[in-house]
Amino acid sequence: MQGEAARKTSVPERDPEFGPWLAQASILIVDDEPGMRNFLVRTLGPRCKRIEEAADTDEASRKLDAHHFDVVILDNIMPGKNGVDWLAEQRAIGFFAEAILITAFADLETAIQALRAGAVDFVLKPFRSNQILNSVARCLDRMRLQRENFVLRYELKATSDHILLRDRLIGKSRVIGEVRDTITRVAPLPTSVLLTGESGTGKEVAARSLHTLSDRAAKPFVPVNCAAIPPDMIETELFGHIKGAFTGAGNGREGLFTHAQGGTLFLDEIGEMPLSTQSKLLRVIEDRRVRPVGSEREVPVDLRFVFATNADLQKEVEKGRFRADLFYRINVMQIHLPPLRDRGNDVQELADLFMQKLSQQLGMPPVTIDASVRTALARYPWPGNVRELRNLIERSLILAQFPDDFRGDRAAQPDGNTLEDVERRHILAVLEETGGNRDEAARRLGISRKTIDRKCAIWNG
Repeated sequence: MQGEAARKTSVPERDPEFGPWLAQASILIVDDEPGMRNFLVRTLGPRCKRIEEAADTDEASRKLDAHHFDVVILDNIMPGKNGVDWLAEQRAIGFFAEAILITAFADLETAIQALRAGAVDFVLKPFRSNQILNSVARCLDRMRLQRENFVLRYELKATSDHILLRDRLIGKSRVIGEVRDTITRVAPLPTSVLLTGESGTGKEVAARSLHTLSDRAAKPFVPVNCAAIPPDMIETELFGHIKGAFTGAGNGREGLFTHAQGGTLFLDEIGEMPLSTQSKLLRVIEDRRVRPVGSEREVPVDLRFVFATNADLQKEVEKGRFRADLFYRINVMQIHLPPLRDRGNDVQELADLFMQKLSQQLGMPPVTIDASVRTALARYPWPGNVRELRNLIERSLILAQFPDDFRGDRAAQPDGNTLEDVERRHILAVLEETGGNRDEAARRLGISRKTIDRKCAIWNG
């Protein structure tokens, strides 16, 4: 069969005229005319990664069940069932490709039906090879732009404030140097990585470094905070859904797994993922296939997984809150991010860098970090780690001075300056600034509300 021969082309030709994505594309041709199929195979076969043929809609359905295609080129007038009706049926059960309708009989009603069924382009017969190549290139470019825009919007929505230094780990301490060395060794490998450490230690920074140093650097990096997604929404956010999958699903939607195609998916706070979703995640990791909510078909995904948690997952397994099989599957390569209090003079380097960058960003003059402030920075235990330090610098810039506990005579007093005393005074001072609002105080300090509740319970006990 001509299609079989076309699928065995070794290396697709990279044709700059039609964009770089065509060489990686998988295309299905559905047409009852052998001559038209042969023409399309000869035109597209040498330029794309995979090409398949189907002489009717029944054969096309079987091929869609077996493989994923980026683009389906579909004839409208065929024996048995026309292309528009078949496309509408496929959308209802899970159709995850861009569709181009080709027909010799064009009218406004057909065009409207094709758009409603989900076709993204409409090509009239007879057409030249350049016309169909341009149509396929437009489809692939549209798909790429949609995914890139979604990832950017998702990242902006998920990030509460502008993150500085997100692509590199700063510091000259031995412990952070060891982390950088480990990341450099594992980044080029396909191995999944589990990042552990307290909140605010830079796990997302480490994940971005892994992505940047890998062969996937040019593809998407998609960060997902599992704790920030409501439990009843996390499955559709990750896996996507088809139209009508649940009440309110007026349109189909690709999930974050699909949007990260070819790149890195960073699942932060993995310990907060519901048990029901954990079992589905395990299957995705093992099979590299995703089934969107409501779909009868699976979609293959090519991803590098990076996970992060500030919880002890081994204890969570023992308590029955985390699946043991998932834990052993993701705990292949573990990298621990040290707390800021264990990083020596890194706090000084980070403070200087935050002061420089944030003063430029906020358009405010930098505040002097004098000797007494540096002494306090070194003594403070930083329960919120690097995030808390960044928030302190930003707050000091806004107020044009450091808080009392980090400046002047009070910072230099020998009495009452144990790590616990400094921590207690600073947290209570921020609570006083916020009128006792623990949620706001936790946000400013870069720590969780639970940490403040626990500290206050100890101090009031």
